[in-house]
Amino acid sequence: MISLRTLLGGKRAAPQTAPGERLYVVGDVHGRPDLLERMFADIERDDAQRGRSARRWIVMVGDIVDRGPDPRGAMQVLEKAQQRMPDLVTLLGNHEEMLLRAMRGDEGTIRGWMRVGGAETVESFGVAALAEGVDAVPFVAALNRAMPDAWERWIQSWPLTFRSGDYFICHAGIRPGLALAKQSRNDLLWAREAFLIDTRDHGAIVVHGHTISEEVELRPNRIGLDTGAYRSGVLSAVCLDGADVTVLAVRGDSGRG
Repeated sequence: MISLRTLLGGKRAAPQTAPGERLYVVGDVHGRPDLLERMFADIERDDAQRGRSARRWIVMVGDIVDRGPDPRGAMQVLEKAQQRMPDLVTLLGNHEEMLLRAMRGDEGTIRGWMRVGGAETVESFGVAALAEGVDAVPFVAALNRAMPDAWERWIQSWPLTFRSGDYFICHAGIRPGLALAKQSRNDLLWAREAFLIDTRDHGAIVVHGHTISEEVELRPNRIGLDTGAYRSGVLSAVCLDGADVTVLAVRGDSGRG
């Protein structure tokens, strides 16, 4: 357990969650239901050890699907967890955004999506990946038949952000210099280099996934949670409890690179 006060060099008070709130924020799952199940179990154990006096939230930063060996299985684990944990919130990731666009028949998105993990997702639903030069219309029809309508509506309902006290949670990051309330959908889902290298105070600690690092990145203005579960076999999270920050990680077999 650490406090971000040490990273701030005493320049300002340590960030805190909203009074009485405890947050568990989980990084990109990418088709690893095995790791997700272990993470939920670890969260339950950690939360029980801390005591249930605080209002608990579990926030997924998105990218449940794509890349890993079993995207459908990851969605099934998440759905079952949602049914028993009303305090579970899943944010939309850029890979879910591509899935939704593909289901609407956006051919440009489909072609690119196949190369960045979409093939693994559709195959887990029993649909052949779309090959180069093949008509996309039958593929879109097959994908829509395979995807449960309830799941499509569920994914469409996932919010882009979650806020607790001094923490702002989103999938990818933000556009530096722009107020958090004015961030665009595109930046929240796709932000990368300009956000990662910016050292300014964003008005809150931004907790995000999307960009892989070897371990959880704790910075004075952001916390990066994507440790590449689909290929490293490590799914990471943080517990934000008042001013305290605790890193959690579960490990399994490493996947393909």
